[in-house]
Amino acid sequence: MNRPAAVLNTTYAAIELRRVSRDLVSLFFIAGLPAVLYLIFGSSAEDSAVRVGDGNVAFYVMVSMAAYGAVTATTGVGGMAAVERMQGWGRQLGLTPMSDAGFVVVKTFVSFAIAVVPIALIYLLGGLTGAEADPSSWLISGLVVLAGAAVFSLYGLAVGLMFRSEGAVSAASGSLVILAFLGNVFFPLSGLMLDIARFTPLYGYVALARYPITGGELVSATGPTSETDPLWLPVLNLVVWAIIFAGLAVWLVRRGRGRQ
Repeated sequence: MNRPAAVLNTTYAAIELRRVSRDLVSLFFIAGLPAVLYLIFGSSAEDSAVRVGDGNVAFYVMVSMAAYGAVTATTGVGGMAAVERMQGWGRQLGLTPMSDAGFVVVKTFVSFAIAVVPIALIYLLGGLTGAEADPSSWLISGLVVLAGAAVFSLYGLAVGLMFRSEGAVSAASGSLVILAFLGNVFFPLSGLMLDIARFTPLYGYVALARYPITGGELVSATGPTSETDPLWLPVLNLVVWAIIFAGLAVWLVRRGRGRQ
């Protein structure tokens, strides 16, 4: 039983990757749009070479855009996984040797595989267009962007379970634009807006990804400031939102079973 299940999981993962890769519109918003935004606001900006901590503005913007693309990918894949299960695909898979755990593993693999696309593309563009930081900062920030994006697969999963429609999942991915503006991702915030941003889902995630170069130092529209965030703040933000999204998803799964 284990051998056929393993083969099926590999085959299913390949099918899922092909299916997602054929959706060119989604891939544009996942990888193409963040890459264009990086080229406009990062490499082409007049202040792209200005130092920010141990890096420069281009690197700072590069990390932000890679994070945005990665969470768009994981939100979409997580949301569609929930919709598929709720619309009956789970019963079809129940006729195969694949277990629920196997399904989760495949979707997680696909989610991370798609998230690698915008990260790799934008980091490549960054390397070609003047983004500067220590080699360790490139590696650590990339790993944080990839790992942290997993939290937003739970966000997509919760939305998919709540509304059970592809349109709702698309809306969830679209809402990331608003969350990015509110979360200090696209544009440096200050004052009251920055205080509000610290409570939004994307703030801790992106702040952690930038931490290797900023050390928590905040950046305003005019450059680095004297204000800093302690490391525990973005970590706490990310952990709390992960718990919220996971708890909501678990509650929705149980509610769905109760209705059946």
